[in-house]
Amino acid sequence: MSEKEQKIFDKCRQVAQSCAVFNLRKASRALTQFYETALRPSGLRVTQFTLIVAVRLFGSTTISRLADTMVMDRTTLTRNLKLMEKKGFITTIPGEDRRERVVVLTEPGKESLENALPLWEKAQREIVDALGHRRFDEMLANLMATVSLVKAP
Repeated sequence: MSEKEQKIFDKCRQVAQSCAVFNLRKASRALTQFYETALRPSGLRVTQFTLIVAVRLFGSTTISRLADTMVMDRTTLTRNLKLMEKKGFITTIPGEDRRERVVVLTEPGKESLENALPLWEKAQREIVDALGHRRFDEMLANLMATVSLVKAP
C-alpha cells in the first residue's frame, strides 16, 4: 500500500471509530432492523409506526409541522405519507391555508397503532433491559441533546 493509500486508510479507520454520524447511522440501522422485526406482525414499518405515533400525539397536524418535529425532509415525508395514505392509515386534507395539507389518522390507522403498540412495548423492554435503565436514559438524553444542538439556528 502506498503512503497516500495508507493515510486514506488510517483516516477511514478514524471515521469508523470516532465519527458521530457514521456510528449513529450504524446504530440507527441496527435498531431499525430490530424494531422492524418486532413490528412485522402489525403490518407497520418502523417509519410508519413513528409517523402514526406523532400524528396521534398531535391529533392532526400539518405536513410542515410533522416534518419539523420528525426532523425529516418534506419530500421524504410526503413520499412516506402517500404510501401510508394508500394503505388507509392516514388521510390528508386541506389546511386553513389552502397551500398546506393536514395529516389525519384514520380509524384503520388507529387500529394499526393499537395492534403495534404491544409489539413495540415488548421490543422496547428488550432494548431497555439489554442496555440497563441508566444507560438507556442517558442514551435518550444524549440523542435529544444532539437533535437540539444540531437544529439550533
